[in-house]
Amino acid sequence: MPFPTKNLNDGEQMMLDVHPHWWFYGPSALFLAGSMIVTIFLLGKTSGFLENAVKYLGVATIIVSAALCVVQVVKWRTTYFVVTNQRLIDRQGVVARSGVEIPVRSVDNVNFTQSIFERLIGVGKIVIESGGQDSKQVIPYVSRPEEVQKIIHDSIHRFRGNGEFEGAPSFSGVARELERLEALRDRGTITDEEFEAQKRRLLD
Repeated sequence: MPFPTKNLNDGEQMMLDVHPHWWFYGPSALFLAGSMIVTIFLLGKTSGFLENAVKYLGVATIIVSAALCVVQVVKWRTTYFVVTNQRLIDRQGVVARSGVEIPVRSVDNVNFTQSIFERLIGVGKIVIESGGQDSKQVIPYVSRPEEVQKIIHDSIHRFRGNGEFEGAPSFSGVARELERLEALRDRGTITDEEFEAQKRRLLD
């Protein structure tokens, strides 16, 4: 189920639209499979009263774990991470909904983290810093986080390259914007020429 295009602004272009990695529901699926295997194994090793106890407890465990797995799959299907040329969107839920939207112009830094196990299954976390060090958004269960990081940097590059600044910034806003541009230049997101062009645009 793709992210609804009706939620995009005029002129907004989709660059990435993904659900979380399958590991989002992986633990609950493994728990369901494990409860089924253990129940079947114990049924073959017991008899009489113990067999009946294992049967009832095993079936109850399977039902509960199956319900938990279904809930996680539904959450997975209704969770999106979207990158456009204007915003980063993290949204989840159908009836009760929640989400975070970060304008591309506000993004200061984008990093990703992966443990050894996460590298093996191709999942990780994206860490987005915006508006200072205290404003940090962590997006978990991201498939191929290094590629996603590059897509976000490309979105920033396009936005800065097109000079899409909104409104006349204050003096403090100019200083902050210059710091952000310098950080982007140092990371190689924008070139020296683009930095100078944006700097002149801010100071004019």
